[in-house]
Amino acid sequence: MSATAQAKTFKVGMGDPMDSDQGALAQRFEELVEQLSDGEMQVELFPGGQLGSETGMIQDTRIGKLDFALIGVGNLTPYAPRLGALTMPYALRSHADAVKATTGPLADEWNQIAEKQAGVHIVSWLYSNFRYLTNSKRPVTSLEDLEGLKIRVPQNKIMLATYQAWGASPISMSWPEVFTGLQQGVIDGQDNPDIVNYTMKFQEVQKYLTEVHYQYSLQPIVMGVRTYSKLSDEEREIIDRAGLEAQLYALQFQLTEASQARAGMEAEGVQSAQLTDEDKWISIAKEKVWPQFYEEIGGKESFDELQKALGH
Repeated sequence: MSATAQAKTFKVGMGDPMDSDQGALAQRFEELVEQLSDGEMQVELFPGGQLGSETGMIQDTRIGKLDFALIGVGNLTPYAPRLGALTMPYALRSHADAVKATTGPLADEWNQIAEKQAGVHIVSWLYSNFRYLTNSKRPVTSLEDLEGLKIRVPQNKIMLATYQAWGASPISMSWPEVFTGLQQGVIDGQDNPDIVNYTMKFQEVQKYLTEVHYQYSLQPIVMGVRTYSKLSDEEREIIDRAGLEAQLYALQFQLTEASQARAGMEAEGVQSAQLTDEDKWISIAKEKVWPQFYEEIGGKESFDELQKALGH
């Protein structure tokens, strides 16, 4: 590497603690970047929202103030609306769907959209499993049980519309405020994958968990195009390779750790439940939510192509 690249340090901001799946991906990315560059590129991790909200970190990467942000794809959609296709309810229905949607030609397509619309380059994807619903009020096993519950959602119009269509009262709230919001009763519940729920200690303020398979949580590491374009070809290659290898590592981590996180929550008193009528949730999503957002996410034809590519 060139002499000017000696001892370059890159900062990675993320919302979750280091013992989360975000932490697992970020630490593997750090190790790989440093190994592949023979230590000439260093990575510093800032977990737990130290560098601000996810929205703030996205803005900072776009202007080049922050090198990398590890954020939920839902928080990226205000800047790149077409990425909203990945947050459409029941768009992704399995681990296999999530992997197929973020590798190969589809991954290239999302990256082009992110670069053009949001000004960020997608370096890696974290597979965080489905966003399971938790709440403090009552077991939710049917659509009727959801009625009126105040559910936190990210700043994502599709998720807001989805919960509204199901009869809940969704409230958009930034990630660092969620635990306090649950603790104080400002919100009754939220949804996130098991590892996130457990490492954020939501079991301390939530009693019930329901397996809802409406959204597979994808969390990319992004770097501002401004910053990325200033790197040497070799540096870009190192970052992209480290991102891809960390992505594969994170998938394995997810598959092995999620069940342990759920067991940990249940051991602390959280009651888990299955939906008895998920077909109703799916029908409402397809009939009432999908049509509202086709235009925004690149058109019905584009979304249909994604569904076809996934074999739906």
